[in-house]
Amino acid sequence: MSLISSDIIRGHLDAIILRLIREKDRYGYEISKEIASRTSNDFQIKEATLYAVFQRLEKKNFIESYLGSESNGARRRYYSITASGNAYLEEEIKSWRK
Repeated sequence: MSLISSDIIRGHLDAIILRLIREKDRYGYEISKEIASRTSNDFQIKEATLYAVFQRLEKKNFIESYLGSESNGARRRYYSITASGNAYLEEEIKSWRK
């Protein structure tokens, strides 16, 4: 198995997570599993890193969070993208294409 270097991903992690959230509102564990799935487990984001990204994106007003309904006794925190998050993501996508 060829693992993707975290150094390569680090600069793009905000945009990767925003892209997943733009598809639909998601919670942390779901995002982690989706990244692993889409990379055939070559990249697995650590929980601490994921939640640091959420904090950074919320501080920049790129995402908002809310508590979902109870599921197996726990309420999941979901994340949704904001208009400014969409604008930032579009700029990142344009930059990648160049």
